[in-house]
Amino acid sequence: MDEALLRSLTPSVLGILVRRGADFTAAEDAVQDALVEAVRAWPADPPRDPKGWLVTVAWRRFLDATRADAARRRRESLVDEEPVPGPTPMVDDTLQLYFLCAHPSLTPSSAVALTLRAVGGLTTRQIARACLVPEATMAQRISRAKRTVAGVRFDRPGDVATVLRVLYLVFNEGYGGDVDLSAEAIRLTRQLAATIDHPEVAGLLALMLLHHARRAARTAPDGSLVPLAEQDRGRWDTGLIAEGVEILRAALARDRLGEFQAQAAIAALHADAPTAGETDWVQIVEWYDELTLLTDSPVVRLNRAVAVGEADGPRAGLAALAALDDSLPRYAAVSAYLHERDGDLVTAARRYAEAARRAENLAERDHLMRQAARLNARGCR
Repeated sequence: MDEALLRSLTPSVLGILVRRGADFTAAEDAVQDALVEAVRAWPADPPRDPKGWLVTVAWRRFLDATRADAARRRRESLVDEEPVPGPTPMVDDTLQLYFLCAHPSLTPSSAVALTLRAVGGLTTRQIARACLVPEATMAQRISRAKRTVAGVRFDRPGDVATVLRVLYLVFNEGYGGDVDLSAEAIRLTRQLAATIDHPEVAGLLALMLLHHARRAARTAPDGSLVPLAEQDRGRWDTGLIAEGVEILRAALARDRLGEFQAQAAIAALHADAPTAGETDWVQIVEWYDELTLLTDSPVVRLNRAVAVGEADGPRAGLAALAALDDSLPRYAAVSAYLHERDGDLVTAARRYAEAARRAENLAERDHLMRQAARLNARGCR
């Protein structure tokens, strides 16, 4: 059974049903039924036209459900419209599904779940395991999301920026269960890039590839975090880096700069440095200045303070940090790092311990606690 083929066909099959008149919720249920049937039937009798087979089975399941539901008798007129089996027209409805799953009425977590289900073709169990929540919780989340977008029609262009933010959320979910969501986000973003010609789509794809290229070096064999400056750059995936840089250059050449392109440019500068000491921090600060103009994000300003500390010295970084709200995530960790660079080990150790208490995951907490312990041990000598 070619699971990758099934997942790649899911959005177009779903889009065809929606275009024929099925509402999203009913169409998605019918497509899931067809996928289950494909897993059962295809190994013994693979179809010549997999997409056409899925469309035919899903449409029949939709019609069966329509006939059985008295509340949906208004759709009975669709019963006589079943198409003659044969090759399916090459119409790509994937982009419409992206916009639907990133509907502004959905919460970020619901948008992520619906994107993985409708566009990614994952099962509820796979999504639940990947997002580290109980399957029942994820089933309820997906059901609520489908009810929210039921009946939504696209009579105007969707918001590409919202779609990209949802895909970036998927990417940042990382890995859990039997689905690598970072890799899945890259797959979906490649799919979107093939559907729509937009420099920010290319920018996001480049950013994902450049970050993903460093994945193998981010953790030690014991699972502990390895900071960027200490990573073994020989473990970075040079193929992904080269692809990301090439995609980014083509996007930047269009002179329509957006936040994902700017973030990708920063990641490319890190990837281009043979060693941490050779990083072009001055240019990174310049890109953070561009990114600040684009987003005015406090998180961007926080990361800029780190870059300023590397380019102009830790006291310049601390001055940039002082202008920010100290309740920001990672503020204490950045403060600790800059104070350590400035030689104030007592303050740095205290701030590392404070950052550990605020950490959102176990690996980050353990890393920060080790930094605090290391500085405290040095202070006792």
